[in-house]
Amino acid sequence: MRNVFLTLVSVVFLSASTAAAQTIAREAPRGFDQPTAGIATGRLDSIRYPSKTVGTVRKALVYTPPGYSKRKKYPVLYLLHGIGGDEKEWLRGGRPQVILDNLYAAGKLKPMLVVMPNGRAMKDDRAVGNIFDPEKVAAFANFEQDLLTDLIPYVEKHYPVLRNRDNRALAGLSMGGGQSLNFGLGNLATFAWVGGFSSAPNTKQPEQLVPDVAKAKKQLKLLWISCGDQDGLLPISQRTHDYLYQHKVPHVYYLEPGGHDFKVWKNGLYMFSQFLFKPVDTAALPTYTVLGAPAATNVRNAQYPQILPDNRAVFRLKAPGVQRAQLDLGRKYDMAKDSSGTWTVTTDTLSRGLHYYSLVLDGLPIADPASATFYGMGRMASGIEIPGRGTSFYALKDVPHGEVRLKRFFSKVTNSWRQCYVYTPPGYEAAAGTKYPVLYLLHGGGEDETGWARQGKADLILDNLLAEQKAKPMLVVMLDGNMGGPGGLAGFNEGTLKRFEDELKQTVVPMVESSYRVAEGPRNRALAGLSMGGLQTLYAGLRNTTMFQHLGVFSSGFFANNPTLSDPQYAFMQANASTINANLKQLWLSMGGPADIAYANNKVMRAKLDELGIKYVYSEYPGGHTWPVWRHDLYLFAQGLF
Repeated sequence: MRNVFLTLVSVVFLSASTAAAQTIAREAPRGFDQPTAGIATGRLDSIRYPSKTVGTVRKALVYTPPGYSKRKKYPVLYLLHGIGGDEKEWLRGGRPQVILDNLYAAGKLKPMLVVMPNGRAMKDDRAVGNIFDPEKVAAFANFEQDLLTDLIPYVEKHYPVLRNRDNRALAGLSMGGGQSLNFGLGNLATFAWVGGFSSAPNTKQPEQLVPDVAKAKKQLKLLWISCGDQDGLLPISQRTHDYLYQHKVPHVYYLEPGGHDFKVWKNGLYMFSQFLFKPVDTAALPTYTVLGAPAATNVRNAQYPQILPDNRAVFRLKAPGVQRAQLDLGRKYDMAKDSSGTWTVTTDTLSRGLHYYSLVLDGLPIADPASATFYGMGRMASGIEIPGRGTSFYALKDVPHGEVRLKRFFSKVTNSWRQCYVYTPPGYEAAAGTKYPVLYLLHGGGEDETGWARQGKADLILDNLLAEQKAKPMLVVMLDGNMGGPGGLAGFNEGTLKRFEDELKQTVVPMVESSYRVAEGPRNRALAGLSMGGLQTLYAGLRNTTMFQHLGVFSSGFFANNPTLSDPQYAFMQANASTINANLKQLWLSMGGPADIAYANNKVMRAKLDELGIKYVYSEYPGGHTWPVWRHDLYLFAQGLF
C-alpha cells in the first residue's frame, strides 16, 4: 500500500457562490496601500479641539476625500489607534490616506471624512514612558467622554458633516478596537457602524457589550470583528463572535493570516470602509472572511479543518503522491489539488453538532490525522464539531466539574473483560457519607461506551445542570451495549437484547453498587439510551420496573416492520401494563423530529402504548438522528430524575 504522508498547510479562501457575497473582494489586492499615479487624492489636516473632559486642547487628524466640498455634507468614520500610538499611528504604520485614495479611484467608497484622534484622554497624552501605566490605561476608557462630548461636537461644528447615528462609524485597532466595541456598542444612539480590528483585552465581555440583543439587531448597520489567525489576542475576538452568533446578531467575523500588526489592520480598514454608509446585505455577512476558526475537535495545534462563520468547513491535506482525494462527510466531496500537492475542499454549510468523516485517498478511507477520532460508524472515524445556537448547556464553563472514570470488570454473561465509564459529580470524594442515585446510560449502534463520555459530552451537561441546581447529584454509568463478545456488535434480536438485560442485572448493577457509594433501590436507578440503546432500555427497563423507576428512550422504538421482535414486547407490556404504570415514575420518550430515522418506529410504538394504556411523556427536539438531539435529551431527562 502506498505510504502517504499528511501535513497541514495554509488555506486559500474559496468564495461563496451567491452574487451578493461577491460584490466586495475578500481581501485587499496587492498594491492597495501604495500610491497610484494620476488619481485624485484626499487631504490630511491636523486639528486642535478644546476638551472639557481632559481640561486641555487636544490634537486629531482629519482626512477629507478627493473632491471634498464644504457645500456637501459627509458621514464620518472615527478611526482609533492602539495602546502604543497616538493620532499619528495610523498615518505612520497604515497609510490610510493612500488606501482610501485608491478605493475612491476604484469607485468603491462612499465619500466620508475620517477622523483620527488620540485615544489616550489625559493631559500628557503622548505615547512615552511606560505605556501600560495604570493612569495611561485608564485614559483610554476616559476617551469615551472626550469623544462624545468634545471631539464629535467640534467636528460637527467645523466640518460639513451629517449629524445623525446613521452617518457615524467608529473603528480601531488593538486597544482602539476595544474602545470601538466598548464605546460604539455602548452608544448605539450615536454610532450605527462599529468595527474592532484585533481588539485588545480592554474589550468588555460580550454580555456587557451587547446586553440588549434586540436593540443591537435593530440599530446596528454593521458590526465588524476581525483579527489575524496568529494573533495572541484572537480569543477576545472569538468570544465576541461566539456570543453574537449565539444571539443571532448580524456581524462580520473576519479572520486572515497574520499577527498583531499593520498588515492585518490595513486590510481591516480596506475591507471595513467599503461597507460604510451603504445598504448592507446581512445575509451575506458570514461569507466575508479569508480563514475560518480551527474546529474544536482538531488535535493540538492543528489549524485545519477550519469552520467558516457560516458553518462551511475547509479541509486541507498535503498528499502529493495521491491521484484522487475525497472528503466523505455523509456525502462525498471531491478535493482539488494544487501544484504543491495540497488538496483542498470547502463544504456546504453543515448542521450543528458532531459529524463523523473520513478522507478517501485513491479509494482508501482513512482518519484525518488533524482531527480527534471517535468510535462511530462501527469503526474509528474522524469527527468535526460544528458550533450551533442553543448549545450552552454542554459548553465548558467555569463551574465545579465532576470526573469521568474508566472502570473495568469481568462479565460472566459474555465471559470477557468489559469496561464502562463512570461520571462522579463534583464533591464526590469529599462527601464520604453521601450516597448517590445512578443513571445507566446507553449509546447507539456502531458506537460504544466512549460515545456518551466523548461525543455526548455527558459530564459537561451534568456539571452545568448541577451548577444551576437543575438536577440532583448522581452517578452516570456509561455502558458498552455491544453484546457480541470482545469487539463484537450488538444485534437487535431477542437473544442479544436478553443478553444485555442479563449483563445489566447480573454484572453491571452489582459491580457499580459494590464499587461506588450509591443509593440502592429502584427509586435511585434510571436507565436511558439512544437509538439501539433506546431499544435496550425498552427491553430491559420495562421488564425490570422493580429495578428502575425512570426510563429514557431517545430516538428509538420497537421496529414497526418487525413483528417477530415487536409482538413479544407488546404482549409482555399488555400483560404487565398495570405493573409498569404503578412502578415507573417516568417513561420518557423523545425524537429528533420527523427527520429522525427512528421517527416512524417511535410513532407506531406510541400508538401501541396508547392502546395498551401505558403512560409516557413525549418530547421532540429538531435535528434528526444526531448527537445534538441526544445531548438535549439528556439535558431534559436528567432534570426530572430522582
